[in-house]
Amino acid sequence: MNQQQLSSFIWSVADLLRGDYKQSEYGKVILPFTVLRRLDCVLEPTKAAVLKEKAKREKANVNPEAFLRRETGHNFYNDSPLDLKKLMGDQDHIHENLFSYINGFSEEVRDIFECFEFHTQIERLHRNGLLYLITEKFANIDLHPQFVTNAQMGLVFEELIRKFAELSNETAGEHFTPREVIRLMVNLLFIEDDDALTKPGIVRSLYDPTAGTGGMLSIAEEHLSGQNPEARLVMHGQELNAESYAICKADMLIKGQDIKNIKHGNTLSDDQLPGQHFDYMLSNPPFGVEWKKIQKEIKKEHQQDGFNGRFGPGLPRVSDGSLLFLMHLISKMRPSKDGGSRFGIVLNGSPLFTGNAGSGESEIRRYVLENDLLEAIIGLPTDMFYNTGISTYIWIVSNKKPKNRKDKVQLIDASGMWQKMRKSLGSKRKELSDEHIENITNLFGKAKEVYLDPETGKKLSGKVLAAGKKQAIPISRIFKTTVFGYQTITVERPERDENGEIVTEEKGKHKGQPKPDSKLRDTEDVPLTEEIDEYFQREVLPHVPDAWIDHDKTKIGYEIPFNRHFYVFKPPRDLDEIDAELKGVTDKIVTMIGELSQ
Repeated sequence: MNQQQLSSFIWSVADLLRGDYKQSEYGKVILPFTVLRRLDCVLEPTKAAVLKEKAKREKANVNPEAFLRRETGHNFYNDSPLDLKKLMGDQDHIHENLFSYINGFSEEVRDIFECFEFHTQIERLHRNGLLYLITEKFANIDLHPQFVTNAQMGLVFEELIRKFAELSNETAGEHFTPREVIRLMVNLLFIEDDDALTKPGIVRSLYDPTAGTGGMLSIAEEHLSGQNPEARLVMHGQELNAESYAICKADMLIKGQDIKNIKHGNTLSDDQLPGQHFDYMLSNPPFGVEWKKIQKEIKKEHQQDGFNGRFGPGLPRVSDGSLLFLMHLISKMRPSKDGGSRFGIVLNGSPLFTGNAGSGESEIRRYVLENDLLEAIIGLPTDMFYNTGISTYIWIVSNKKPKNRKDKVQLIDASGMWQKMRKSLGSKRKELSDEHIENITNLFGKAKEVYLDPETGKKLSGKVLAAGKKQAIPISRIFKTTVFGYQTITVERPERDENGEIVTEEKGKHKGQPKPDSKLRDTEDVPLTEEIDEYFQREVLPHVPDAWIDHDKTKIGYEIPFNRHFYVFKPPRDLDEIDAELKGVTDKIVTMIGELSQ
């Protein structure tokens, strides 16, 4: 049974729920039952051995837990004599027996079902006479890893969550990221460490503060184990949504990961892995979501802890908390002296440029760039995510930059690298092929400027570019970090009386000097790479000779105008061509009107 067939089969359970449940409530039943059946299948081969071991250890008055885990080969067990198929043999007592079976799981699994509030649904299904029918439906599908791989199971969960989120008008994109985007991010994360990651027995840590169902953690582990089977990736994560957390935790359990590292709660207001640092990090925080509900806690940490906390550089506007996650990840970076860290985060366009000099957003960008933490930004195609068609960007941030990247930032425009999906999924209409992922990874890995011939799509050589014989399309560009900085200067002009005479200050430290007219006040943004006085002499004084700069009000700002750096000028069409086109349209309209009047 392939992934699509499996999803359809599980989705068919909705037919049984229709009428007794609203569409938006289907997930409350289908998701926990899917997890239950998965765990049931995983433990089935060792069931007899576990029961035998339990009896043996209890007879000897020994706590059997550690022995039962050893028998299953997993970090969890179920010591009930029941399983889903045995439950089918006693229809009259399905209610009590299902509770008994779930209580037979080890504590970490029971916590998963508590997050689903599964007991509430069991009671409701029982009252509506549906419990046996639903349990029977799931007992008849085989979800053993031998037939349904962990990767397939992850895709099943993601598709189900997306469908349920659409039915309940929730934001599906808050739960998971398209797999091909994750593969690209993982490639970008590991490419500069390929040599180190091939060493036998190497152990590395990975963290996702918006873990969702665990897709990023899973793909990173698959990538590293494929590259080096002897490598070990210790995974950590935190997730706000209870259902997504429960699925992530179940997935980690089956894969043998330590689920104590997977936490439930709001990462920004309640960091449950305080003081910990990681080798690698990945995150796709929700786009443009306000943080008003946790504003009090965030502001308190910012004011009390400053740069010793997570939010020292500044706070973004309450309407978009994306940059809070960026700062949170920076605080989790392993110090450079201990090997450093690299992370990838998906953000929308707003964090690139929102906020004037001195604003929270600008100060956060300033901190990142002046500390030389930003390696690259990759612009993705639109329509890549399930819940939005907006432009998105992958930021690669590192405190262990290789020598050729020091004090530089690479911008890659991958917005044209996509293929159309055979079937749209929500707002997702485009996808990255394996070739696209490889091309983008290579562009990043080589860290060089790349331009394409607009006619052939082939890379242009340095000689052709230098000669300027062809209009070139930039794909990869390299900039010094200072290019993104500027100084906002305040340009003052004197107040004049009714006779046109300059009014002077009568007191204070500026006594006798021209009094500024607030109505004539203006600002100018001066590139950080340019002297303010030279700019002022050249750009301002020729137009307003009586102006001066109020240096006390000068502020430093940073923005990354991504699209501007990839703009290619297209000359307007010839006027004769436009006239001919207009005449053709006009003649067509006249002909149509003539036909109507006949």
